[in-house]
Amino acid sequence: MYFSRSHANTQICYLALMLIALSCSNPKSSASFDTDWEFQSLRSEIDPGHWISKEVQFEGTPTLVLSGDNKEYANGSWTRTYDVNSEQYYEFTSYFKSENVDEIDRSVLSRIIWLTDDNKQVAFIEFPGLRAKQANDDWKVIQQTYQVPSGATKAKIDLIYRWADQGTVYFGGTSLKETDAIKPRLVRLAAIHHRPRQTTSSNENLEQFKSYIEMAGEQNADIVCLPEGITIVGTQKSYVEASESIPGPTTKFLGQLAQKYQMYIVAGILEREGAVVYNTAVLMDRAGQLAGKYRKVSLPREEIEGGVTPGDSFPVFDTDFGKIGMMICWDVSFPEPARTLSSKGAEIIFMPIWGGNLTLSKARAIENQIYLVSSTYDMKTGVFDKTGELLVEGTEENPVAVVEVDLNQRELWDWLGEFKNRIPREMPSKKSTSI
Repeated sequence: MYFSRSHANTQICYLALMLIALSCSNPKSSASFDTDWEFQSLRSEIDPGHWISKEVQFEGTPTLVLSGDNKEYANGSWTRTYDVNSEQYYEFTSYFKSENVDEIDRSVLSRIIWLTDDNKQVAFIEFPGLRAKQANDDWKVIQQTYQVPSGATKAKIDLIYRWADQGTVYFGGTSLKETDAIKPRLVRLAAIHHRPRQTTSSNENLEQFKSYIEMAGEQNADIVCLPEGITIVGTQKSYVEASESIPGPTTKFLGQLAQKYQMYIVAGILEREGAVVYNTAVLMDRAGQLAGKYRKVSLPREEIEGGVTPGDSFPVFDTDFGKIGMMICWDVSFPEPARTLSSKGAEIIFMPIWGGNLTLSKARAIENQIYLVSSTYDMKTGVFDKTGELLVEGTEENPVAVVEVDLNQRELWDWLGEFKNRIPREMPSKKSTSI
């Protein structure tokens, strides 16, 4: 059959339009999506599935997709390089939505590599956002502000998916924008080192602790930690005999002091609820109200034989300076309590403790990159920093230890950078540690 040249050109144009239309209707096509993002992986054998989706959009914009592609070993990323100004502050943000991903912290992450004009790395590689926080419409957001290292003029951003064969992640709304400098987030932490001896009642103990609480308040402490079992130590009473309701007389006593000095108070007491007795830490807020409580989960046999029942959860609490958690004495002997609290966002863990292992206390601060506040009778009282060092110590001669810390101050380790953000990305998988 014969076609004229003009008819042939018409047919070619028609076929081209059909191909474009088919491409646009394919959710895995990137043909019509103008983007500076490129896919990369370490080796083609471990490439995850990757495409740009128009079916799943973030605020009306197609998303960058990575999937396991039936490979447990899949590992790859979308990457883009931004221009930045040296020593200025930038906020990194990336939203994502995942499907069939069991361990989001290990499988979905972002990375920032600071580069010079000639593409040489400057300073540490950053892994923004210790934990993804919930955004709107089931999207999560990874977000953190950084000061650009001296000499860096570019930031290479990687949006990574790995090690989940059946999962899929959609990235959208990724940006790196200049912002204001990070402001300090200061909090004055206090711990009390005092042991009542040969007392006759819980009230007598509380009256002794009162003067030390007042000393902390007069030093403008934002929060003060008291030891474990402040209503039983020195009294010769049993756990059951010393137990009381919460709220009850002790929380009322502590609440009045908290309100007077406008500070939070953490203290260990014995709680009774019906037939059950718990070893509990209470949190009083600045208004003198009960803000929360934690029931000791890890019980030594002495407490079990004394009729105490273990708690079953590790709650975290919001304060006006940040998120905190509590654990009690024997909890420090195991990694799980502190790990759980830090995984839930606790920046400071308060630990009423009778006596314990100093090395383990330091380890819990280091391995979770949190501040640990210890108040004890037979160990070190004070505030451990993220390197496990005591910033301040309470002693018999100086029983009230107070120190101011900046919760926005990052701890950068030699060779590691910000270890805090690497922990959830690089810790053992649940599968590897299951019994």
